[in-house]
Amino acid sequence: MDKNKRILSTVTIIAGILLIVAAVSLVIYNMWDDKRAGAVTEKVYEKIDVLETEPVPLKIPDYILNPEMDMPAVEIDGYRYIGTVRIPSLNLKLPVMENWSYPRMKISPCRYTGSVYLNNMIICAHNYATHFGRLKNLDFGDKVIFKDMDGNIFHYEVKEIDTLEKMEIEKMQSGDWDLTLFTCTLGGRTRVTVRCSLVEK
Repeated sequence: MDKNKRILSTVTIIAGILLIVAAVSLVIYNMWDDKRAGAVTEKVYEKIDVLETEPVPLKIPDYILNPEMDMPAVEIDGYRYIGTVRIPSLNLKLPVMENWSYPRMKISPCRYTGSVYLNNMIICAHNYATHFGRLKNLDFGDKVIFKDMDGNIFHYEVKEIDTLEKMEIEKMQSGDWDLTLFTCTLGGRTRVTVRCSLVEK
């Protein structure tokens, strides 16, 4: 009986050690992945930032004449980007990919759906600290700035911060919001959702 208890105790200790090693390994991997994603987005942002177009005479922007138009995109390193998003209060400057997928979100925030021209764009990103991991720290009235590839700039203010369940897709897309940003919480069970309204400049 004592021998069986010793074996069970040894197995339990070994299992505990293995679980601790697995947990530490996961934390280390997540930290590495976050840092990698931050470095990639910083390089892409810099490439987009230098794509300054020649000054053009004052005219009505194309998107006002035709808000249904596709957002212009530029290909960088094999991926298409529609612009950049800046969140000054979080010191974030990020490129935004044209379309989303899980592999693309490991590189950069992505457009989930909509368009800034139609005042209904939704941007998603992983919860990396270098991407949207700090969205929960935003306050009402914080600024969000989107710049498209034609140099048009759209200013927004945070109006609502919500937590949605993982499968509440209709609720994510509902409401009369000009811009929505979202990311998953740790563990991926819910979504931190930031709703923004356009500010006329």
